[in-house]
Amino acid sequence: MAAVTLSVDIVSDVVCPWCVIGLLGLERAVAAGGDAFAAEIRLQPFELNPDMPAGGQDMREHVLEKYGAVPAGAGERIRTMAARLGFDMPQREGGRIYNTFDAHRLLHWAADSGRQIALQHALFAAYFQQGRNPGDRSVLVEAAGAAGLDPAAARQVIESGEGAKAVRAAEAQWRGEGIASVPTVIVDDRYLIQGAQEPEIYERALRRIAAERTA
Repeated sequence: MAAVTLSVDIVSDVVCPWCVIGLLGLERAVAAGGDAFAAEIRLQPFELNPDMPAGGQDMREHVLEKYGAVPAGAGERIRTMAARLGFDMPQREGGRIYNTFDAHRLLHWAADSGRQIALQHALFAAYFQQGRNPGDRSVLVEAAGAAGLDPAAARQVIESGEGAKAVRAAEAQWRGEGIASVPTVIVDDRYLIQGAQEPEIYERALRRIAAERTA
């Protein structure tokens, strides 16, 4: 049995490739914790593009519009890091960026069932591996089923608008606390780890925090 259980919040977005690397690295770090620590991981909402229309936008056009240039080599670095963590992220021509608010509502709902992380994995696969729209209701319902959730209940959540106020409030809270990029990891509501890190870096940080808790 682990000596201490840490509370770990990871602020992320469904269409953020670095968030894939961050979550997978964090999960691997927690698995390596052994008797030193355990962790309860909770996903927190962050929309990189809250004003994105439902139909999305061409990825290249979006990047040029937002950043002024397409960063050289960034895509290959991301794909290599993801592959090392067991996630195939194929290069796609004509990719699009989409609105993720409904995906965050569904993730908020999934938290109570303990299937939130599984749903995030399913949404990552739908977007990054299959090129599907994570804001599309049918894609969300299918992802819920793949994560072991009741598809009919998921559809009801999506169609009813359930969770909208809670997600908006959480997004405002994190932005109000200065979170401007993702992934960002907050441990025990005190310790901040910014950006996607290698599993070993997460593990060292978590071990250090756990040791402080038990000292």
